[in-house]
Amino acid sequence: MAEIIQSITDLPIDEIEIGDRLRPVGRAGVEAIKASYAELGVIKDKIHVRRLKGGKTRLIAGGHRLVAQRELRDEGHAELERVGVVAWRCNDDFARLMEIDDNLAGAELTALDTAVFLAARKEVYEKAHPETRASAGAVLAAKRWNATDMMSVASFAASAAEKMGCSEKHVRRLVMAGKAVQGHAHRLRNAPKPVSLSDLMQISKINNPPERYAVVEALATGTAKNAATARKAFKAGRGEGPGRGHPAHRRREGGQAAAFARRSARVRDGTARTTAAARRAASAQAERRAEDPHRAGDLGATGRLPPRVRARRGQRRDPDPGRD
Repeated sequence: MAEIIQSITDLPIDEIEIGDRLRPVGRAGVEAIKASYAELGVIKDKIHVRRLKGGKTRLIAGGHRLVAQRELRDEGHAELERVGVVAWRCNDDFARLMEIDDNLAGAELTALDTAVFLAARKEVYEKAHPETRASAGAVLAAKRWNATDMMSVASFAASAAEKMGCSEKHVRRLVMAGKAVQGHAHRLRNAPKPVSLSDLMQISKINNPPERYAVVEALATGTAKNAATARKAFKAGRGEGPGRGHPAHRRREGGQAAAFARRSARVRDGTARTTAAARRAASAQAERRAEDPHRAGDLGATGRLPPRVRARRGQRRDPDPGRD
């Protein structure tokens, strides 16, 4: 699949073409390498390149190092005219995997870049290991009955989760988000506010291309604070918001009405029980007043003598033992 060309250890810096990259070179990374060179006098890591048919050389990994060295050379550091390299003879898939892994392992990636890289890596990984793809129908049935179906090769989610130190669920969410923003990543990278994983997951749920484009534009231009807000604005502009006639609104109103009815029923039941108890207590007190007018003033709302009164009169038990 790939081999190192031992005879090539360095190359003229202008001989290396950068080509199409998943992530553009960032200024912060370039300036950090230039500052390190000013302090240490060396760019410590070699870049990885690929020798193409026809003699051309294309960058695989080390874009920030290559750009930083070119700028330092142009600023007067003639000793940087040649760059140390590890030269490979390889195919497109190997080159793409090396580019992705170099970024995943060595760079502080945003949620957007991580999602884009993982989606691209999944595509290449499953191309190299087709047996790890999710199956359906007859293929899934065959796998269920074939216990020797290359189970030594982990699924992409399991493999990536182990390398990144996170859960398989998190990897799957990132891959889903990365697929959703293919073709839009360059716009989202220029957004005034960094795009979050929550924004990416919202975009991944959009099946309508015009809506997806509108949400991406809203985030890229800063007219929406997040993807959820942008989706609501898009739907409202098309008259699709949950107004009073919308099914979602009717369901919400129906649920609120049912909850109010339940609360009202509980209040009515409680009031009825309280009223009945008060009537019984008043009836009992009236009966006692008729039997013993002298004691009536000492009776409380329950129709019983308070403990102090019973103690004062020398009564240890209820003055009316027959009352339950």
